[in-house]
Amino acid sequence: MFENLLFSTSDFIATVTINRPASRNALNSATIEELRTVFERIRDDANVHTVIVTGAGDKAFVAGADITEMSSLTPAEGEQFARRGQSVFDAIERLGKPVIAAVNGYALGGGCELAMACTLRVASENAMFGQPEVKLGIIPGYGGTQRLARLVGKGAALELLLTGEMISAAESLRIGLVNRVVPSSELRSVCESLAKKIMGNAPQAVRFTLQAVHQGLDSTLEAGQFLEATLFGMCCATEDMKEGTKAFLEKRAADFKGK
Repeated sequence: MFENLLFSTSDFIATVTINRPASRNALNSATIEELRTVFERIRDDANVHTVIVTGAGDKAFVAGADITEMSSLTPAEGEQFARRGQSVFDAIERLGKPVIAAVNGYALGGGCELAMACTLRVASENAMFGQPEVKLGIIPGYGGTQRLARLVGKGAALELLLTGEMISAAESLRIGLVNRVVPSSELRSVCESLAKKIMGNAPQAVRFTLQAVHQGLDSTLEAGQFLEATLFGMCCATEDMKEGTKAFLEKRAADFKGK
């Protein structure tokens, strides 16, 4: 049903693959809209508990936005262009379900921004990250100036943003941009294993944890802790909380129902 994406589900895991290998999976406007559509579907699908996002082929996750498309934008069109991408990446970040980026090559510009919008990032050893927009006379437009600083700190973010240089998977791990670096042959299996570990926990607790972190980062510590306490109280009303604590006391595996 998609021109630029591949979509599949198995064992409660959805896989979204950017499928434009001839252009190193560059994000054009059509692909951005398809991402919006597929993540709206995932959001509403009770049979999807986690998501893996990757790129087709073995050279690029997403090598950036479509430069041809951007080259003739007027100021007003440029702002709209950025806002459309931001809204889609915001929807991915706040999906309410964990999204794992399986970064299998170049993640540059919009590709790095897409990876940063995901909950976790696992990179293959050959992955490269960067925000090279200043080399084109622009700045990141899909949240890069904001998410990068939140992930790696102001200093490291500004060095990447102002030089426009690429960094390796190993360096990305060192500065905290990615969670893990693995051999290319193991990338998919590691992401699936991580997804299954998350899915072994109480679904509502996972969702509330995501909410607490995302909303808390945008508020004061006091407001964040108030939200945390509220969500903790909501957990106490769930059957999963009763099952989880009972299973712990009985020294057995919990059987969570998501209720």
